[in-house]
Amino acid sequence: MPDRKLVIFVHGWSVHSTDTYGEFPRRLQTEVTSRGDIDIDVTHIWLSRYVSFRDEVRVEDLSRGFEAAVRRELVGGELKKGRRFVAITHSTGGPVVRDWWYRYYANAGRTGECPMSHLIMLAPANFGSALAQLGKDTVGRLKAWSEGLEPGAGVLDWLELGSPASWHLNSAWTSSTSAGQSAPPVFQFVLTGQSIDRALYDHVNSYTGETGSDGVVRVAAANLNSTYVRLEQEAARKEALAKVKGDGWAAPELVLAAQHTAPRSALAVLPGRSHSGEKMGILRSVRRSGFHPTVNAVIDCIKVTDAASYAIVCDKFEKLTAKTQADEQIEWERHRLLPNSYFVHDRYAQVIVRLSDENGYALEDFDLLLTAGQRGDPNLLPQGFFLDRQRCRQHRGTITYFLNWDVMIGCSAVTEERRVLRDKSEGAKGGRLGFLAQPRPTEGFVHYLGASFAAQTNVLKQFLRPNATLLVDIVLRRLVREGAFLLTQDRQPKDFSRQLPGPPIGAKHR
Repeated sequence: MPDRKLVIFVHGWSVHSTDTYGEFPRRLQTEVTSRGDIDIDVTHIWLSRYVSFRDEVRVEDLSRGFEAAVRRELVGGELKKGRRFVAITHSTGGPVVRDWWYRYYANAGRTGECPMSHLIMLAPANFGSALAQLGKDTVGRLKAWSEGLEPGAGVLDWLELGSPASWHLNSAWTSSTSAGQSAPPVFQFVLTGQSIDRALYDHVNSYTGETGSDGVVRVAAANLNSTYVRLEQEAARKEALAKVKGDGWAAPELVLAAQHTAPRSALAVLPGRSHSGEKMGILRSVRRSGFHPTVNAVIDCIKVTDAASYAIVCDKFEKLTAKTQADEQIEWERHRLLPNSYFVHDRYAQVIVRLSDENGYALEDFDLLLTAGQRGDPNLLPQGFFLDRQRCRQHRGTITYFLNWDVMIGCSAVTEERRVLRDKSEGAKGGRLGFLAQPRPTEGFVHYLGASFAAQTNVLKQFLRPNATLLVDIVLRRLVREGAFLLTQDRQPKDFSRQLPGPPIGAKHR
């Protein structure tokens, strides 16, 4: 059929050979031929070759290159009138194509012209990867040097958890409308795994065996069903000296100023799949024949034609995800000479918090605490809720937390043959999750005041969802005191080096 969609495969970071796609392109050809009900043209399958192993190349450069390649190779040639393509990406390829789509179509007012109809992302690092920061360090550089390549620092900058570039793309996505309702529609799908190929585990880097991930990308970092929350500090006011430290000025509350939830997107956690490798890799383990969960899921994605069929696939993938995570909750690792070890795979949530002032400047010197209960007490958080914390090097005011969602909300004990593998969790006391920001400096002519946000009972489940990322913007007020700038008509020389700060400019006495 002349109007059948084309297919473009897009690889991930640090790939330098098209053998990274393995048998999947051939398998897709076989499936289309045998089934006959798949609306793609397998005679025109394109394999991308983009450079991510040079330090000077950034994701926005790859977006520009992808746009040029599509225009050069396809538009006016294979992409005839009404003909579009399906993009099947792996790992970093997902963010690259998303950035291209946002930069050249969705954000440029050209959505109706977008030649892409389906974006099927395998293990995409949509919110980055904890490994990206380490990829630029000694271990990553040694690996790249041994292969005769550069680490690809420009792409790794985007992939760092909480990077400004990824924050910009993902926060914009949370306030967008459903892509499936655009004209013509663009349907997005995320297929990922949560299994660890222990043969690829790096004992120097524990992230390669992190539960809640596929060994490289967390499920929560792949999932597009994200939420954005903006918390703004109230205006400073004068309090009784007995209530606050210092000279009595305080602004203790963070107020919920905005919240956005991304359009519903299809997410499937596939059974037994890891990020890479020929045995368990979500892409490389595909063979020319035989059952494979990735193949079946991709076929389901390609068959989507409208908003109604997209919703059906979302429901189907949601059930598959629930079954996969229930079946894989306990993982046993067998040893010949040592006792067998086990891993409990709970559901996790990722929280990326960005601290800045009202002018957009990042706060770099601060303490940020997660709290629970009505009074916002960190000691009321359940034992075992916390897995990881990483600070962004590019924006020092951004911190990413990786939390055990099941433990946070409360869950039953995990047992096997009367052996308790994980204790019961009562969850966060009061069902609340809050934030306490304590910035520095706290005194002088220009400084900040600490503030907190104690969420209501239902907010924890509303904002913090399993397998998903929560973006939190905390905006603190930069206080400038009277005395920082004064005018006088006294022409007699006068030393003002010992001048003391006055009240905050613009603040009101309570």
